[in-house]
Amino acid sequence: MRVLSKSRFKLGLECPNKLFYTGKKVYANQKNANPFLEALAKGGFQVEELARLYYPDGHLLKGEDWDYEKHWNQTKELLKKENVIIYEAAFLVDGLFIRTDILVKKGNIIELIEVKSKSYDPVNENTLVGKTGGLVSSWQPYLFDIAFQKHVIQLCYPEFEIKSFIMMADKSKKASIDGLNQLFRITKLTDNRTGVRVLAKSKDDLGNPVLGRIEITDIISGIETGQHTYGKSLVLTDSIKNFKETYINDKYMNAPTSYLACNKCEFRTSDEDIEQGLKSGFNECFEKQNKWNNKDFEKTSLFDISGIHWSKSVKLFSNNSIFAESLNQEDIGYKEGVGKLSDSERAWIQIGKAINDDNSIYVDKDGLKEEMNKWVFPLHFIDFETCTAALPFSKARRPYEQIAFQFSHHTYYEDGKIEHSNQYISNKAAYFPNFDFIRELKKALESDNGTIFRFHNHENTILNAIHVQLLESDEKDKDSLIHFIESISHSTGNSARKWQGDRDMVDLWIIAKNFYFNPLTNGSNSLKDLLPAALNNSSFLKDKYSNPIHKISLTSTNFPTDFVWLVQEEDKVINPYKHLPPVFDDWTEEEIEHSISDIEDINDGGAALTAYGKLQYTDMIPSEVEQITSALLKYCELDTLAMVMLYEHFQEIIA
Repeated sequence: MRVLSKSRFKLGLECPNKLFYTGKKVYANQKNANPFLEALAKGGFQVEELARLYYPDGHLLKGEDWDYEKHWNQTKELLKKENVIIYEAAFLVDGLFIRTDILVKKGNIIELIEVKSKSYDPVNENTLVGKTGGLVSSWQPYLFDIAFQKHVIQLCYPEFEIKSFIMMADKSKKASIDGLNQLFRITKLTDNRTGVRVLAKSKDDLGNPVLGRIEITDIISGIETGQHTYGKSLVLTDSIKNFKETYINDKYMNAPTSYLACNKCEFRTSDEDIEQGLKSGFNECFEKQNKWNNKDFEKTSLFDISGIHWSKSVKLFSNNSIFAESLNQEDIGYKEGVGKLSDSERAWIQIGKAINDDNSIYVDKDGLKEEMNKWVFPLHFIDFETCTAALPFSKARRPYEQIAFQFSHHTYYEDGKIEHSNQYISNKAAYFPNFDFIRELKKALESDNGTIFRFHNHENTILNAIHVQLLESDEKDKDSLIHFIESISHSTGNSARKWQGDRDMVDLWIIAKNFYFNPLTNGSNSLKDLLPAALNNSSFLKDKYSNPIHKISLTSTNFPTDFVWLVQEEDKVINPYKHLPPVFDDWTEEEIEHSISDIEDINDGGAALTAYGKLQYTDMIPSEVEQITSALLKYCELDTLAMVMLYEHFQEIIA
């Protein structure tokens, strides 16, 4: 039986054409998520189980997810009761099927409670609806999802009054017990599904509540009446009707291609997908609607070019100015930067090199040299691994507080000697490591005044978060730790206290962005793209790192002295990250990143976050803990060595 479920409804909101490609094994899907990995990274399963404890004695409908009739019949029987609570209640009507997180029936009043692993701050009145009265764009998919659920329930029971709620983590609340997260253990069930083993017997074991409930009945009514649309014009009732007809009849909607929707399309093929004979839904759409041929797919298009503001890309796409060869400086809003490359300059460089099939590096040597001459030896390269957990690890901590569980530190001396000087990792469950983390970082960096490097703003953001945590703490050495943080970082915009340290970390991401462009990165400034691009362009790096560690004036904490970082195949350097062991369960870093790709605010570092989640939320024997810890240490060591290699690449260029 084909039915329009709420997950398919949400997919249709993204792009109606996806309804034709979803679930078909012949098409590549970059978002084929592994629920176990998602649970480790996101915590949604745990939040849902926690929410159920606040609505005790509910009836859970489980098993045979495909058996729509069975669950619908069970739900109908339960709803005959005057008062009842149901987890995963099912409703089936006229080709529509939904399951609700928590449903509370009191007489003829239904409370529809959607549980989300997101968070909110009750002080912010504009979490869901903006100041101008429209839905906040990031919340539109979730609110339309709930409106779809209400629509289906109302079709089944028109006599019921339905009130709608969202339940999620309240960032203003603090846990009153230690190890709240440990009460919900993620496990693989016998049928290979993902589940949560709940150790709490009742809500009395949970301490103060850390979840809050927001009533959204009026917002959902506004969606139903068309007051709130999805995007600029999509109305709820029309979307349900069209999506249902399309999906049930397995039709291709032929919805127009667009920059915003197609840029995020998961139905594209990687080289590996092509080798496996998988089809590309993305390609089929552009063949049908835009008449692209094989040569068009090989061209550089708006989807590949970084640095053009999305609003301009939308306009250019609608005018069919899609390929690099059709763009001019006026199209992309070209402006010259002052002392650095502007985003539009980088875009124009990328366009020019694509048109001319030019893979040579562009670099502002004078600007880069002037910047590098400011740096003081010894140079320090640091990388943090962190996570935010919906359920606090320890007493007095809030949901989604930053947790810093690992760092790596390389030192580069003026004579060219390179040391993997320090590392820290916390692999203990139910432990808040941040203050130990900052103490170890202080020991690592306080012995000299050398320049400190980070990559992007993550490390500075984390230090700001720990700064706030220290201010609220009773740590005996809090003053010296706060002083250290202020010496190597700068305050962010929302900090009550303002500072900029004498050794404020230098952001290598900004250095690369301001002075350097490598066509092999396809416009990306991610370190994991910059590194292999630099390695393939640099004869110095190829020669040096093709030798064992002990021969190149380099020390390592996690690799043997005969380890060789660079391996070449057919004159192409293999990305060093591909030679590292899987973090766990034979899942490569790329596979983990794909599985959690739709989770907000996760870019690089998703594999480490997921592995840390496994250390926290699953039961493991010591050898497995050791295996994961070892893999995390190796990944983090390469992260800071990659920064060293990038520095050496810049040094080679200006020399």
